[in-house]
Amino acid sequence: MYTRSDPKETQAGSSAGSRLRDEIENEILTGRLAPGTRLDEVPLAARFGVSRTPIREALMQLSAAGLIDIRPRRGAVVAEIGPERLVEMFAVMAELEAMAGRLAARRHAEADRAALLAALDACRAAAASGDTDAYYYENEKFHHAIYAASYNGFLIEQCNALHRRLKPYRRLQLRVGNRLATSLAEHEAVVEAILAHDGGAAAEALRGHIAIQGERFGDLVASLAGARAGAA
Repeated sequence: MYTRSDPKETQAGSSAGSRLRDEIENEILTGRLAPGTRLDEVPLAARFGVSRTPIREALMQLSAAGLIDIRPRRGAVVAEIGPERLVEMFAVMAELEAMAGRLAARRHAEADRAALLAALDACRAAAASGDTDAYYYENEKFHHAIYAASYNGFLIEQCNALHRRLKPYRRLQLRVGNRLATSLAEHEAVVEAILAHDGGAAAEALRGHIAIQGERFGDLVASLAGARAGAA
């Protein structure tokens, strides 16, 4: 007989899975799990005190994010993403988000307006708490609200796919200097442009919000190096 699952239990399981993925993700980013390291489900499950199922799910999510490669006969292996590749991915993400913002400025409905404002308020609350990870997850909802307001299904798919690939680095960026406050200010400018139906301003604001060049790229590389040194 079918039994409806308890939403609280489902949410708790999802939250636990997210924490597990984030822990493994952090170890990859800090170098504790170096490129080429094989990730065996059994030792990881024993180490984190969980069954193999959540470990397998976490590894699949990290594979989708490009942090690990799942290879025939070798299983999951930590991938290596060089700085040039990282810059290229952020450049493409910036253009995709700029396009989404331009379309959202033209096409958003009242429900999209409400979703954007609610997401922005949630980002403000998370920023006020100073919790960078909490802000990141509200930030994720904020960007998804923009994608949805573009009403372009293929664009939404591409934005979501690359967003997943860059998630670890976007999350790490928020720990740099005053990035949390700067990110929030950029969000406010994006929403203002979209709700004013100014597609050009929305695109430019999102492009600048996502692209990592010059000092911002240097900050990200330094953060990665610092995190790895601290983990050594």
